[in-house]
Amino acid sequence: MTPPRRSAAPQRQPRAYPPGGTERSARPASHPPAGRQQAAARQQGAARAAAPPPRRTPPPSGPPAGSRTAGGDDGFRVRKGRVAVLVLAMVLVLLLAWPIGLVVWANGKIQHTEALSDASGTPGTTYLLAGSDARGSGGVDDSTSGARTDTIMVLHAPRSGPTALISIPRDTYAEIPGEGASKINAAYAWGGPPLLVETVEGLTGMTVDHYAEVGFGSLEEIVDAVGGVELCYDRTVQDEKSELDWEAGCHVSDGQTALAFSRMRYSDPQGDIGRAERQRQVIAAVAGKVVQPSVLLNPIDQVQLVEAGTDALLVDEDTGMIDLGRLALAFRDATGPEGVTGTPPIADPGYNPGNGVGSTVLLSDDADQFWSDVLSGDLEPGSTVGGL
Repeated sequence: MTPPRRSAAPQRQPRAYPPGGTERSARPASHPPAGRQQAAARQQGAARAAAPPPRRTPPPSGPPAGSRTAGGDDGFRVRKGRVAVLVLAMVLVLLLAWPIGLVVWANGKIQHTEALSDASGTPGTTYLLAGSDARGSGGVDDSTSGARTDTIMVLHAPRSGPTALISIPRDTYAEIPGEGASKINAAYAWGGPPLLVETVEGLTGMTVDHYAEVGFGSLEEIVDAVGGVELCYDRTVQDEKSELDWEAGCHVSDGQTALAFSRMRYSDPQGDIGRAERQRQVIAAVAGKVVQPSVLLNPIDQVQLVEAGTDALLVDEDTGMIDLGRLALAFRDATGPEGVTGTPPIADPGYNPGNGVGSTVLLSDDADQFWSDVLSGDLEPGSTVGGL
């Protein structure tokens, strides 16, 4: 038997390369062989190495085209800017140096005296202001020996609440340490500022932090230094003792008129109480002018005011110009719309205790509570307190 005959295998087709073709693709004619490319690159590199380096043009020494030279407008503006900076620096130095120098100079001119007690401090800041005939002309014209205080005011700035300016009538009946009960202004005649401070502290229960005494003779200079003040009084007065010649209404007053205005009492139906009101008005008007920019920023006015003020003032040993500035601000607050002014409550304006004391002003029984309210700031803002 013969084996079965195998069928012939199919004929294998040649592999296409790349796929889809029937034969190997030819290298494009535009690309030279790799060896030839390398030879050309070596020739180009050798040519570049043999060539001389490119010649560089040096940068121009002057300014770019179209710009101004150093002597032109740009240089002028630079110099002008430097001058402006120097001038501004000098102005700032002067603005700082002038007030500092003024304060130092004024502090050196202030006259001091022993006045404060050793009492423990009370809350807030309390100023005692006295108007005395002991300094300069224009003082009290009566037969009493020794200097007297026509004006006694307590200015208190509490920790909270309204600032209060309270006038104590000069004839107020009070206990004077070591002397017994008498008119309160006798304390100054008997013991000067220290005894007056002790007497006021005993009456009010408040410790005095700063004492300032104004001589009546210098009040004229202070008013004139601020250019006069506007004062108002609704009665026509021709008072011989104070020499006040006044037509009812408001008038800008010079120093002489302001002094007579604050001294007059015999032609006032309220007597001492009315005079205290006018004295507060005068001092408030002066304080208001002192803090105005026209005075604060005018060196001539500042010097005149310091000259007049330091001649008029006598303060305690611890008080300086900064304290006096705060006092002026406290005055402004007390006499402003939110401040409190007035007197302690009065029971009898003509009380005669005997023993040769004469007619005095007797405070009411609730005066202690009144002073407590002043100290704590519990009075009604914008109110006028005390009186009969």
